Amino acid sequence: MREAIGAEIGVMGDVAVLSERRAQRLLRDSISRAPGVGGIDSSVAFYFDPCCPFSYLAAERVERQFSGVEWVPLAAAALQTDRPWSDPGVARVLRVRAERRAAELRLPLVWPERFPPEGTAALRVAVYAVRAGVGSVFALAACRLAFCGGFDLEDRLNLAEAAAAAGIEHDECLQAAGDPGNDVALESGARELMSLGVTQLPAFRVGHRWFAGEGSLAEASAWARAPLAAGHRA
Repeated sequence: MREAIGAEIGVMGDVAVLSERRAQRLLRDSISRAPGVGGIDSSVAFYFDPCCPFSYLAAERVERQFSGVEWVPLAAAALQTDRPWSDPGVARVLRVRAERRAAELRLPLVWPERFPPEGTAALRVAVYAVRAGVGSVFALAACRLAFCGGFDLEDRLNLAEAAAAAGIEHDECLQAAGDPGNDVALESGARELMSLGVTQLPAFRVGHRWFAGEGSLAEASAWARAPLAAGHRA
Protein backbone atom coordinates (compact mmCIF):
# COMPACT_ATOMS: atom_id res chain seq x y z
CA MET A 1 0.00 0.00 0.00
CA ARG A 2 2.83 2.41 0.80
CA GLU A 3 4.21 2.34 -2.72
CA ALA A 4 0.73 2.64 -4.19
CA ILE A 5 -0.19 5.65 -2.11
CA GLY A 6 3.11 7.24 -3.01
CA ALA A 7 2.00 6.91 -6.63
CA GLU A 8 -1.45 8.46 -6.09
CA ILE A 9 -2.61 11.12 -8.48
CA GLY A 10 -5.13 13.70 -7.26
CA VAL A 11 -7.84 14.65 -9.78
CA MET A 12 -10.33 17.33 -8.72
CA GLY A 13 -9.60 16.52 -5.12
CA ASP A 14 -10.30 12.79 -5.51
CA VAL A 15 -7.59 10.36 -4.49
CA ALA A 16 -7.36 6.99 -6.22
CA VAL A 17 -5.35 4.36 -4.32
CA LEU A 18 -3.91 1.87 -6.76
CA SER A 19 -3.68 -0.87 -4.15
CA GLU A 20 -7.46 -0.80 -3.73
CA ARG A 21 -7.92 -1.52 -7.42
CA ARG A 22 -5.50 -4.44 -7.21
CA ALA A 23 -7.34 -5.75 -4.15
CA GLN A 24 -10.67 -5.68 -5.96
CA ARG A 25 -9.18 -7.58 -8.90
CA LEU A 26 -7.83 -10.20 -6.52
CA LEU A 27 -11.25 -10.51 -4.91
CA ARG A 28 -12.98 -11.03 -8.24
CA ASP A 29 -10.41 -13.67 -9.17
CA SER A 30 -10.86 -15.41 -5.82
CA ILE A 31 -14.62 -15.94 -6.17
CA SER A 32 -14.22 -19.07 -8.26
CA ARG A 33 -11.77 -20.46 -5.70
CA ALA A 34 -13.92 -19.71 -2.64
CA PRO A 35 -15.14 -22.77 -0.71
CA GLY A 36 -18.76 -23.64 -1.23
CA VAL A 37 -19.17 -21.85 -4.54
CA GLY A 38 -22.04 -23.39 -6.44
CA GLY A 39 -24.52 -23.23 -3.55
CA ILE A 40 -26.86 -20.37 -2.70
CA ASP A 41 -25.83 -18.37 0.36
CA SER A 42 -27.64 -15.19 1.40
CA SER A 43 -25.57 -14.45 4.50
CA VAL A 44 -23.79 -11.14 5.02
CA ALA A 45 -20.66 -10.62 7.12
CA PHE A 46 -18.99 -7.34 8.03
CA TYR A 47 -15.27 -7.51 8.86
CA PHE A 48 -14.11 -4.55 10.93
CA ASP A 49 -11.49 -3.17 13.29
CA PRO A 50 -12.88 -0.83 16.00
CA CYS A 51 -9.64 1.14 15.81
CA CYS A 52 -9.90 1.69 12.04
CA PRO A 53 -11.51 4.97 10.90
CA PHE A 54 -12.79 3.44 7.67
CA SER A 55 -14.40 0.60 9.63
CA TYR A 56 -16.12 3.23 11.76
CA LEU A 57 -17.51 4.99 8.69
CA ALA A 58 -18.93 1.68 7.43
CA ALA A 59 -20.15 0.50 10.85
CA GLU A 60 -22.46 3.49 11.10
CA ARG A 61 -24.26 2.43 7.90
CA VAL A 62 -23.89 -1.30 7.36
CA GLU A 63 -27.02 -2.41 9.22
CA ARG A 64 -29.12 0.03 7.22
CA GLN A 65 -27.95 -1.68 4.04
CA PHE A 66 -28.63 -5.30 4.98
CA SER A 67 -31.40 -7.04 6.88
CA GLY A 68 -28.99 -9.17 8.89
CA VAL A 69 -25.25 -8.82 9.41
CA GLU A 70 -22.63 -10.96 11.12
CA TRP A 71 -19.99 -8.69 12.70
CA VAL A 72 -16.47 -10.14 12.57
CA PRO A 73 -13.57 -8.29 14.28
CA LEU A 74 -10.13 -8.41 12.68
CA ALA A 75 -6.93 -6.42 12.99
CA ALA A 76 -6.60 -4.11 9.99
CA ALA A 77 -2.82 -4.12 10.45
CA ALA A 78 -2.72 -7.91 10.04
CA LEU A 79 -3.92 -7.52 6.45
CA GLN A 80 -1.54 -4.66 5.61
CA THR A 81 1.95 -6.06 5.85
CA ASP A 82 3.52 -2.73 4.83
CA ARG A 83 1.99 -0.99 7.90
CA PRO A 84 0.79 2.14 6.02
CA TRP A 85 -0.15 4.09 9.15
CA SER A 86 3.45 3.85 10.39
CA ASP A 87 4.69 5.98 7.48
CA PRO A 88 4.04 9.70 8.25
CA GLY A 89 3.51 10.61 4.61
CA VAL A 90 1.14 7.74 3.93
CA ALA A 91 -0.68 8.36 7.21
CA ARG A 92 -1.33 11.99 6.19
CA VAL A 93 -2.90 10.83 2.92
CA LEU A 94 -5.07 8.29 4.73
CA ARG A 95 -6.19 10.88 7.28
CA VAL A 96 -7.23 13.26 4.52
CA ARG A 97 -9.12 10.49 2.75
CA ALA A 98 -10.95 9.52 5.96
CA GLU A 99 -11.81 13.13 6.80
CA ARG A 100 -13.06 13.81 3.29
CA ARG A 101 -15.19 10.68 3.32
CA ALA A 102 -16.62 11.50 6.75
CA ALA A 103 -17.60 14.94 5.47
CA GLU A 104 -19.31 13.38 2.46
CA LEU A 105 -21.27 11.08 4.75
CA ARG A 106 -21.96 13.89 7.24
CA LEU A 107 -20.42 11.88 10.05
CA PRO A 108 -18.14 13.30 12.73
CA LEU A 109 -14.50 12.25 12.72
CA VAL A 110 -12.21 13.09 15.63
CA TRP A 111 -8.79 11.50 15.80
CA PRO A 112 -7.74 9.83 19.07
CA GLU A 113 -4.67 11.41 20.62
CA ARG A 114 -2.79 8.12 20.26
CA PHE A 115 -3.40 6.80 16.77
CA PRO A 116 -3.00 4.19 15.61
CA PRO A 117 -3.11 2.29 18.92
CA GLU A 118 -0.34 -0.19 19.54
CA GLY A 119 -2.25 -2.87 21.43
CA THR A 120 -5.04 -5.32 20.74
CA ALA A 121 -7.27 -4.77 23.78
CA ALA A 122 -10.25 -3.41 21.81
CA LEU A 123 -10.06 -6.26 19.32
CA ARG A 124 -9.96 -8.87 22.06
CA VAL A 125 -13.04 -7.39 23.70
CA ALA A 126 -14.72 -7.25 20.29
CA VAL A 127 -14.14 -11.00 19.90
CA TYR A 128 -15.66 -11.57 23.34
CA ALA A 129 -18.62 -9.31 22.54
CA VAL A 130 -19.38 -11.20 19.32
CA ARG A 131 -19.39 -14.49 21.21
CA ALA A 132 -21.73 -12.93 23.77
CA GLY A 133 -24.11 -11.88 21.01
CA VAL A 134 -23.53 -8.13 21.40
CA GLY A 135 -20.79 -7.62 18.84
CA SER A 136 -22.49 -4.86 16.86
CA VAL A 137 -23.47 -2.90 19.97
CA PHE A 138 -19.94 -3.01 21.35
CA ALA A 139 -18.36 -2.22 17.99
CA LEU A 140 -20.50 0.87 17.44
CA ALA A 141 -19.92 2.11 20.98
CA ALA A 142 -16.15 1.60 20.65
CA CYS A 143 -15.96 3.23 17.22
CA ARG A 144 -17.93 6.23 18.42
CA LEU A 145 -15.76 6.67 21.50
CA ALA A 146 -12.65 6.54 19.31
CA PHE A 147 -13.73 8.59 16.29
CA CYS A 148 -16.52 10.80 17.62
CA GLY A 149 -14.94 11.51 21.00
CA GLY A 150 -11.25 10.99 20.29
CA PHE A 151 -10.84 8.52 23.16
CA ASP A 152 -7.99 6.01 23.28
CA LEU A 153 -9.40 2.48 23.16
CA GLU A 154 -6.25 1.07 24.72
CA ASP A 155 -7.21 2.92 27.90
CA ARG A 156 -9.07 0.31 29.95
CA LEU A 157 -11.53 2.89 31.34
CA ASN A 158 -12.60 3.94 27.86
CA LEU A 159 -12.80 0.34 26.74
CA ALA A 160 -14.94 -0.55 29.76
CA GLU A 161 -17.33 2.27 28.87
CA ALA A 162 -17.85 0.83 25.38
CA ALA A 163 -18.29 -2.62 26.90
CA ALA A 164 -20.86 -1.32 29.38
CA ALA A 165 -22.94 0.02 26.48
CA ALA A 166 -23.15 -3.59 25.26
CA GLY A 167 -24.01 -4.94 28.70
CA ILE A 168 -20.56 -6.38 29.36
CA GLU A 169 -19.46 -6.08 32.98
CA HIS A 170 -16.28 -4.21 33.86
CA ASP A 171 -14.45 -7.31 35.09
CA GLU A 172 -15.50 -9.28 32.02
CA CYS A 173 -14.16 -6.52 29.80
CA LEU A 174 -10.78 -6.41 31.54
CA GLN A 175 -10.46 -10.18 31.44
CA ALA A 176 -11.27 -10.28 27.73
CA ALA A 177 -8.85 -7.43 26.99
CA GLY A 178 -6.01 -9.30 28.64
CA ASP A 179 -6.81 -12.75 27.26
CA PRO A 180 -4.40 -13.74 24.44
CA GLY A 181 -6.73 -16.64 23.68
CA ASN A 182 -8.96 -14.16 21.88
CA ASP A 183 -6.13 -13.56 19.42
CA VAL A 184 -6.70 -16.99 17.87
CA ALA A 185 -9.93 -15.89 16.17
CA LEU A 186 -8.29 -12.67 15.01
CA GLU A 187 -5.30 -14.47 13.52
CA SER A 188 -7.30 -17.22 11.81
CA GLY A 189 -9.69 -14.65 10.36
CA ALA A 190 -6.82 -12.60 8.97
CA ARG A 191 -5.27 -15.67 7.34
CA GLU A 192 -8.57 -16.56 5.71
CA LEU A 193 -9.10 -13.09 4.25
CA MET A 194 -5.53 -12.82 3.00
CA SER A 195 -5.86 -16.19 1.28
CA LEU A 196 -8.83 -14.73 -0.62
CA GLY A 197 -6.99 -11.56 -1.60
CA VAL A 198 -8.69 -9.29 0.97
CA THR A 199 -6.01 -6.84 2.08
CA GLN A 200 -7.96 -4.00 3.69
CA LEU A 201 -10.78 -3.29 6.13
CA PRO A 202 -13.63 -2.91 6.28
CA ALA A 203 -14.59 -5.90 4.16
CA PHE A 204 -17.96 -7.37 3.32
CA ARG A 205 -18.98 -10.88 2.35
CA VAL A 206 -22.34 -11.19 0.63
CA GLY A 207 -22.99 -14.86 0.07
CA HIS A 208 -19.75 -16.03 -1.56
CA ARG A 209 -18.86 -12.61 -2.99
CA TRP A 210 -16.27 -10.39 -1.28
CA PHE A 211 -15.94 -6.60 -1.25
CA ALA A 212 -13.08 -4.67 0.35
CA GLY A 213 -12.80 -1.06 1.47
CA GLU A 214 -15.35 1.37 2.92
CA GLY A 215 -16.23 2.60 -0.54
CA SER A 216 -17.40 -0.87 -1.57
CA LEU A 217 -20.34 -0.90 0.86
CA ALA A 218 -22.68 0.55 -1.76
CA GLU A 219 -21.58 -2.06 -4.29
CA ALA A 220 -22.05 -4.86 -1.76
CA SER A 221 -25.52 -3.59 -0.93
CA ALA A 222 -26.47 -3.35 -4.60
CA TRP A 223 -25.22 -6.90 -5.14
CA ALA A 224 -27.38 -8.16 -2.27
CA ARG A 225 -30.48 -6.33 -3.49
CA ALA A 226 -30.24 -7.24 -7.17
CA PRO A 227 -33.29 -9.17 -8.49
CA LEU A 228 -31.11 -12.15 -9.40
CA ALA A 229 -29.03 -11.95 -6.22
CA ALA A 230 -29.52 -15.58 -5.30
CA GLY A 231 -28.33 -16.65 -8.73
CA HIS A 232 -25.25 -14.49 -8.97
CA ARG A 233 -24.18 -15.33 -5.41
CA ALA A 234 -23.89 -18.94 -6.41
